[in-house]
Amino acid sequence: MPRKPCRIDIVSDVVCPWCIIGYRRLERAMASFADTLTFELHWQPFELNPHMPPEGQNLADHLAGKYGTTPEDSRAARASLTAMGESLGFEFRFHDGMRTYNTFKAHQLLVWAGEAGRQTELKAALFDAYFTLGEDPSAEPVLIAAATQVGLDGETARQVLADGRYADVVRTTTQQLAAQGIRGVPAFIVNNMWLVSGAQESSVFESLFRQLIEGAPGETAVPTTG
Repeated sequence: MPRKPCRIDIVSDVVCPWCIIGYRRLERAMASFADTLTFELHWQPFELNPHMPPEGQNLADHLAGKYGTTPEDSRAARASLTAMGESLGFEFRFHDGMRTYNTFKAHQLLVWAGEAGRQTELKAALFDAYFTLGEDPSAEPVLIAAATQVGLDGETARQVLADGRYADVVRTTTQQLAAQGIRGVPAFIVNNMWLVSGAQESSVFESLFRQLIEGAPGETAVPTTG
């Protein structure tokens, strides 16, 4: 029996820890259906910090100002995320001096990478760069290095960032997603039928994949978690 197509649009930001957690859980679910579904991933932009200054901000200070997170809350959250990441094969290296950044340039580069068939690879490289290596994902040298790491042309990457040719695409897509009700990340739109909000367990995706195979109608949403 031929495999059914399954398009998944993943709305996320590279400085969102729940986005890599959610993606790794999705990966596990996809692996369970590799014989029955053909998956096509499209990463869509979302800026957690659209007004962040170029130098970024201390992450703990940012979370305290935005959410009222205490130092104790922050340490507990980091420990929990680190453990979840380890269980999913991803290494978080949180530290007290960690900063958060604007990711507008990163999203532009991801649009270009999508056209070149390397979007998921670049997204994974940027997650690694920020959360594991402690690099600044708004810095052009970091972005260009990530692009070359996944087989993209470094000089073209530099030109894409320099001329901003995908800036309007990122802005327009972000506005369209907001108009559709996307207010937080991660968000997964499965085959244009189901919205999965937050870093849900693999079983949530598996349930939807079974419904897709069986030809069930869509329009299922679940609560956000991150």
